[in-house]
Amino acid sequence: MHNHKRAWTYLLIAAVFEVVFALGTNGSNGFTHLWWSITTIVAAAGGIFFLSLAVKTLDVGVGYTVWTGIGSVGTVVFGSIVFHESLSAPKVLCFLLIIGGVVGLKLTSRAAPAS
Repeated sequence: MHNHKRAWTYLLIAAVFEVVFALGTNGSNGFTHLWWSITTIVAAAGGIFFLSLAVKTLDVGVGYTVWTGIGSVGTVVFGSIVFHESLSAPKVLCFLLIIGGVVGLKLTSRAAPAS
């Protein structure tokens, strides 16, 4: 049980890196801005590293789906703050559906069998 909670913690850390990666990709402007580019590369590596730790315990389908789901929603939220991207009611509804799916996966997941 302890490893299962740790795996979800790793997955949340990976999702934060995923959001930073996506925002950095936009900010780097095709890797033409040095600090955004470095941030993008570091965040990509951090996200994949923590995702790999999470899926040692969680099913890869659940881990990857939650990682991309949280990353997608977080990117939209922070993209609207950092880059002033628009947020419409239909977009918000769709993101709420993604959040519902992520919560559902969390509630119905179990630890992967030990190899």
